[in-house]
Amino acid sequence: MAATKRKRRGSLAVQAKKPKRNEDVAGPPAKRHVIAEEVEEEDRDRIPGPVCKGKWTNKERILIFSSRGINFRTRHLMQDLRMLMPHSKADTKMDRKDKLFVINEVCEMKNCNKCIYFEAKKKQDLYMWLSNSPHGPSAKFLVQNIHTLAELKMTGNCLKGSRPLLSFDPAFDELPHYALLKELLIQIFSTPRYHPKSQPFVDHVFTFTILDNRIWFRNFQIIEEDAALVEIGPRFVLNLIKIFQGSFGGPTLYENPHYQSPNMHRRIIRSMTAAKYKEKQQVKEVQKLRKKEQKTLVPHDPTADVFVIPAEEKPIEIQWVKPEPKVDLKARKKRIYKRQRKMKQKMGSGKTK
Repeated sequence: MAATKRKRRGSLAVQAKKPKRNEDVAGPPAKRHVIAEEVEEEDRDRIPGPVCKGKWTNKERILIFSSRGINFRTRHLMQDLRMLMPHSKADTKMDRKDKLFVINEVCEMKNCNKCIYFEAKKKQDLYMWLSNSPHGPSAKFLVQNIHTLAELKMTGNCLKGSRPLLSFDPAFDELPHYALLKELLIQIFSTPRYHPKSQPFVDHVFTFTILDNRIWFRNFQIIEEDAALVEIGPRFVLNLIKIFQGSFGGPTLYENPHYQSPNMHRRIIRSMTAAKYKEKQQVKEVQKLRKKEQKTLVPHDPTADVFVIPAEEKPIEIQWVKPEPKVDLKARKKRIYKRQRKMKQKMGSGKTK
């Protein structure tokens, strides 16, 4: 007999398994209708996945970074903004000697079309640049009253990566420069829909309020039960300095007439304290001069004592009896304690005998 050759497994035609027939489907139509209703109820109660299946069309990307020389509070604020904005990107700190036009190249390399740049000066002043790279416009702000998430410890909370609502003061629509800032803030702080890193939930709101010629930023949680607001943080105040036509430069579109630089503010405070000190010194000198001057003697007016009622003269009482001596209570107590000690010593000596 000839030896039978074993066929290779690759040459064998793999037959597809026939799907098993579902017994429920094969049942009567009434049963099928009940099963369909159960499936629909399950679909209603099912929680959607973390990422929506829609198409991501808004490709806004924000570059958030800073210059060298920032303090710890600015660093924590920057990290909080990155956490609240899933469409943001980070970069290393920029050298203070470099010009601001270099940021447009950094945005191009990072594939970002918006930028939030924190510029620190004198290790105490913080400036924020909001820019639409590379064509502009851009705005420069002085950041004041910074309170970070770790510092506030508010009761509010929100899902990481969720999309926020943006609430603007009605005053943003009254003046043209505020309308421009509103559009810039919408494009920067709004998370694009269907972003891969975002969650399909809206559970917090960013509020931008105009008060005292400044923009106040707050972050609130939306409570589902009664739609109440609970603050989450961070919070800060933006004092507008200038709006430029280009990105990080160019012609000035608007300059804030109410803006006062931090150096001028500190100078005014120093001059006020110096004025107080000078005033005190002048008062002391005037007092010294008055002391050196000769006092003018005013002659006595004889009519000044006309209406003065003379005091009644009390009779002089002569004491004939010697007053009793005062009892010294401390000395009396000492004598009593001495007697008690002597009595105890005598009693102790009698017992020993």
